[in-house]
Amino acid sequence: MTAPEQTNPTQTYPARLDIDYPESLNRVTTAFRIIVIIPIAILANILSATVVSTVTVVTASGQIVSQATRTGGGIAGALFVATLLMILFRQRYPRWWFDFALQLNRFLARIGAFAALLTDRYPSTVEEQSVHLDLDYPDARTELNRWLPLVKWLLVIPHIIVLAFLAIGAVVVIIIAWFAILFTGRYPRPLFDYVVGVSRWALRVSAYSTLLITDRYPPFRLS
Repeated sequence: MTAPEQTNPTQTYPARLDIDYPESLNRVTTAFRIIVIIPIAILANILSATVVSTVTVVTASGQIVSQATRTGGGIAGALFVATLLMILFRQRYPRWWFDFALQLNRFLARIGAFAALLTDRYPSTVEEQSVHLDLDYPDARTELNRWLPLVKWLLVIPHIIVLAFLAIGAVVVIIIAWFAILFTGRYPRPLFDYVVGVSRWALRVSAYSTLLITDRYPPFRLS
């Protein structure tokens, strides 16, 4: 098992995200974004939500108790587990699994951009639109350590802590941007770049720890 590699800032990371900056945004759709996004948000939730099951238990006194348990992570969670096992036991990353993960993450990124007011275009299930997400397909035998996926969740804890604070900042920024768009029709560029940067950072962490497409440790940066 190898330690996380130091990433050269000049190197291109295997997971990349860029969103076209809009010169103007629709005030009306921005005002009601929380309502407009509901249908596509439901679809995204189906793809990534946890599964809730109810277990009925009979106690010694004859009392019936129902307990709700949460398991799994939808399609995304199942894909992670399957990929981990395939790399661990076969040192393979099936191309069609990768292609599905790529398209799924592109779709979810479009939904995220729409929710964060970064675009007015309703998320498409097919078209790239203004959200450009790319992942590099790995050679599992030569580029991926078969044992590293078992501990990647532990190695990214520093990133998760930092991202938690950055995400709080992003929520505040989006609220400020919402008011700015209502009054000016524009998303302040520094605020736009910050939200995109947080999303880009989160994508790199996901590529390393859950998509498992690279063993290069994610850099601590927004760019």
